Amino acid sequence: MFRDDALAGKTALITGGGSGLGLSMAERFAALGASIFLIGRSEARLAEAADRIAQPDRVAYGAADVRDPAAVAAAVEAAEAALGPIDILVNNAAGNFLAATEDLSANAFNSVVQTVLYGTFHCTQAVGRRMIDSGRGGSIINIVVSYAWTGSAFVVPSAAAKAGVLAMTRSLAVEWATWGIRLNAIAPGPFPTEGAWSRLFPPEFEKASLERIPAGRFGKHEELANLAAFLAGDAAPYITGDCITIDGGRWLASGGEFNSLTRMPRDELKGIFARMKPSPRTSG
Repeated sequence: MFRDDALAGKTALITGGGSGLGLSMAERFAALGASIFLIGRSEARLAEAADRIAQPDRVAYGAADVRDPAAVAAAVEAAEAALGPIDILVNNAAGNFLAATEDLSANAFNSVVQTVLYGTFHCTQAVGRRMIDSGRGGSIINIVVSYAWTGSAFVVPSAAAKAGVLAMTRSLAVEWATWGIRLNAIAPGPFPTEGAWSRLFPPEFEKASLERIPAGRFGKHEELANLAAFLAGDAAPYITGDCITIDGGRWLASGGEFNSLTRMPRDELKGIFARMKPSPRTSG
């Protein structure tokens, strides 16, 4: 489907790139010729990811917390110093966990919103300013979720933050089109990953989630990575301000991802949440 040089000559910055879907996208972009800069909070994990990509002359990384605009600015500067101007930004860093909203602390809510919404803004603004100044344009891809527009029980901080990211995507697609900058969103359904999966789909929930997917299976990382590569490259220059869902038809068939959990006795459900020991984290 893709030429091996489809992204040659381009530099991509991927947040939450040390693991999971972020790393899968980074590997695919690198295989198509792009230079890759990874951002995450764990330098050790980023180093492992860079080794896995195995393109030492075209891969670099920097540890940064996307909630901190100064850290983001420093990471973007380091990326351009190492690899040249950024052509592609993928805002993938996220935090999420299951919780009854009446039990949420202010800090828990704030941690997710700061990572997802504020973090996406900090990275988008830092990279967007450079794209504008250089006159090169570029492609910005934001990873959202289908409950950004349906809402979902038990993940209220994430739903609120992702809805904000989707609105930001569409707003800036109009505002920055004059500079040749395209912004699009991808809304993945359930894709098994190393970390987030265990916090959102314990064994008690996994079977029920699978049954709600008309395609009859969970997503494969290469499927999302190929979609991101298509949006990032030069094959889709007229697509901007859109959100493409990749979930096997799940949201059309069932609405909010975790709404079905409301049918369980609340005390039993909270017991499951407690055993999961949820804590907001940033991927990568």
